[in-house]
Amino acid sequence: MEGLLEEERRGEWPQDTVGYRLYLGGGASQSDPGACRAALEWQLERIVGRLALLCAGYIWHNEAFRLQYTPARGDVPAHIGGITNFGDNVDDEWLIVYLIQQVTKEFPDLVASIEDNDGDFLLIEAADYLPKWLNPDTSANRVFFYRGELHIIPIPQNPGELSWLPASNPTISQALNLLTTHSEKCLAAEPIRKALSRRIQSYPKKIHCDQHQAYCYVPAGIAAVLKHRPDLLAPAVQAFYLRDPIDLRACRPFKLFLPETRVMTLVTFTKCLYAQLQQQWFMPDRRSGYTLPAQSDQHFKAHALGMKLAHGFEILCAKCSQPLPSSKTVSSSSSDPLWEGFIKSLKKNNYFREELEGSARYRELLQMAEVYFQRSVARPKSSSTLSPGEQVLQLLQTLSYSVEELQKEEDSLPPEDDDSWLDISPEELDKMLEEASGRKLLNSARQEEEQDYDLRDITKCMKAFVSKVSSHEGAEIPRSSATSQVQFDVNSFTSALERILGVQSDELDSDDIEEEEDYDLLDSNAESDMKEDKPGEDMSAAETLENIRDYMELMDQELAGTHIGKSFSKITSEVGSDRPDVTEEAGGESETKSEEDLKILPVDVDLNLVENLLESYSSQAGLAGPASNILQSMGIRLPDNQDK
Repeated sequence: MEGLLEEERRGEWPQDTVGYRLYLGGGASQSDPGACRAALEWQLERIVGRLALLCAGYIWHNEAFRLQYTPARGDVPAHIGGITNFGDNVDDEWLIVYLIQQVTKEFPDLVASIEDNDGDFLLIEAADYLPKWLNPDTSANRVFFYRGELHIIPIPQNPGELSWLPASNPTISQALNLLTTHSEKCLAAEPIRKALSRRIQSYPKKIHCDQHQAYCYVPAGIAAVLKHRPDLLAPAVQAFYLRDPIDLRACRPFKLFLPETRVMTLVTFTKCLYAQLQQQWFMPDRRSGYTLPAQSDQHFKAHALGMKLAHGFEILCAKCSQPLPSSKTVSSSSSDPLWEGFIKSLKKNNYFREELEGSARYRELLQMAEVYFQRSVARPKSSSTLSPGEQVLQLLQTLSYSVEELQKEEDSLPPEDDDSWLDISPEELDKMLEEASGRKLLNSARQEEEQDYDLRDITKCMKAFVSKVSSHEGAEIPRSSATSQVQFDVNSFTSALERILGVQSDELDSDDIEEEEDYDLLDSNAESDMKEDKPGEDMSAAETLENIRDYMELMDQELAGTHIGKSFSKITSEVGSDRPDVTEEAGGESETKSEEDLKILPVDVDLNLVENLLESYSSQAGLAGPASNILQSMGIRLPDNQDK
């Protein structure tokens, strides 16, 4: 990252930044700094050579994955690592997770940690399966990749475990020793590992699937630059995407990328970059010289994309305040001490795919490898480092290209990719959300509609939900409430009530309290105990009980004069009876009621709950809302309302 050291604390990182470190397992060679550095740099040569197969040619959205040696500092042992600002493309972050996981799998001597601005974001991905004790305060120096698997160093559960587990959060050195000596005991639970595996299982295939090739009608200079350095596409797109009125001054008129030199070419984007460029509506300034054909023209999209790219490159180069000195050249990778080992590693990993040395394809692969090496093996920044705009200007000075030759290549361009993936239907969005949450998908929408739904599951879920004891951190959703039995702990409830009212357990003996007359018994017992024992303190408890009873009576009297009671479904006196509880005449007055009608029938709580939830769900009209959100979080997915 520009101007940012890897050792800076996470709280000082810019937004959307991920940091990663690779340590020697077990604290090997940490006592000898020289041997430790030699071992880590040797591993670094092998790692960058191995990852070149995946990363060479990859277009990073903002900054590239990079590694450098960092000596020991404070409690942090020597390691190789780095930080990357991935910007708007979160897929870059998860690609880095996959790369780190593969490194620890193929290099078993290494242990890796990775975190971003949110902390241990790997745990966030598996939040539904974490043990209760694991939270941001207790997770420090506990989450690592080791031998390709996620490990979480546990806390001691009994005095016997204190012999090998630290009582508080471990230091990194302690954690490295624990992982090598007790790796099986530190292995994360299977549901946690599966949740993380689901997130990265699409790699490395996803690296290619995230690419999108599209025709662009661009100035010849841009076509030549992108042919030599496709990675410079990202800063140009960002320059256009984040433009301001001051930036656009450089584009009236154009000085470098003139519209009369435009040619048709095939540009490789990432899907994120393509979406950012394609989805922004933009009309060029009349003074720029750029015009667009009618939207009905078959090449309108290519013209629009090329015009936006031209603006991005022009803005990028305009930010170079001074003309590029002829002496300011890109540093040569061959002078780096790691370069020779890097090339050997490339050959060992068959990066050149048996291409003859010196052939056109070999030189193309070597060029990609050199760009990857310069971006991924970080070195201290210096004044000779070129910004993206300066690199574009440098290439324009050194590259030789012909507009006529580029125009001849237009006839042999391969077909562009279909961009229908930009449009997502509601069904596809639901499928993506379900896959992200790890839920089992139904084979089709029809199967989902015909599925048997037991409405009793809703009441079980809600009862389980309200019986949970939540804290200031939020409400806890039952994980499998639809299939679990609701349990009610009478003792815990009584104890909680005692703490609220400030009375003793013998004053709230539930065995002696029966129905309504027990209120009087409870009140008299409380008053007598209050007079005999603690008249000052217990008086408030008795008064509290009296106030509660008076409040409930007043509430009953107030509600008795309203029709709110008629809005609730009652339990009928006869089983299976569908007779309404209250009948009314056309004028609105009640008919003469029999003695049975005058009985106060209890409210059917379960039926009212289901009716209200279904009414709320139906009013959402297929959109997101409170009813569907809370039910889906409990594992219940209701079918669409098909009633006419």
